[in-house]
Amino acid sequence: MTDGYPQQRTVVCPGTYDPVTNGHIDIITRTARLFERVVVGVVNSSVRKEKPLFPAEARKGFIEEAVADLPNVEVQIFADLLVRFCREIGADAIVKGMRAISDFEYEFEMDQLNHNLDPGIESIYVIASSHYSSLSSTGVKEMATFGGDVSDLVPPSVAVALASSHHTASSPVGRETDRSTSDAEA
Repeated sequence: MTDGYPQQRTVVCPGTYDPVTNGHIDIITRTARLFERVVVGVVNSSVRKEKPLFPAEARKGFIEEAVADLPNVEVQIFADLLVRFCREIGADAIVKGMRAISDFEYEFEMDQLNHNLDPGIESIYVIASSHYSSLSSTGVKEMATFGGDVSDLVPPSVAVALASSHHTASSPVGRETDRSTSDAEA
C-alpha cells in the first residue's frame, strides 16, 4: 500500500453480455484505461432475465476476441453472488455502464444490495458514449431476429453468430420465401 491506497486496482465489469455489444466494449475499454486489472465477469445465468441466446462459454469467447488488444483485461464466467466473485478475484470495485435514468434506478438498487453484503466493494459508473446510449443487447437480438443488420452494433464475430442463428423460417427472409412458395403452389 502507498498512502493508504492499494498499488494495483482490480475491478469487475459484470453482465450477461447476451450478446456483447460495441457499447459494452466501449465501457470495458474505457475502464481498462483507468484500472490496472479489469475482469469482465460473464454471468452464467441470470435470475432476472430470460434464458440466454448464447451459452456462457460463447459469450466469454466473443468478449475475449473483442478485447484481445487490451492486456489488462481478462474474462471469467461466474455463477455466484457478485460480491463473492469480487472477493474471490480480489476486486475493489464493480464497474457498470449507465445509459439512462432507468439504468440508474436499477443500478442504485443493486448497489444498495451489494453494499449490504460487502461495504468494502465500491460501485463505479461509466456513462455510455452518446452513440451507444440507446444500444442494448435486447434491441440487438430483436433486430437480428427480424433480419436487421447489426454489424455496426456488435463485434464482428457476434454479428456472424447472430446472422447464422436467425436464418430460420421465423425471420422475415424466411417468411418471404415461404410466401412465394405457397403462392406458386396455389
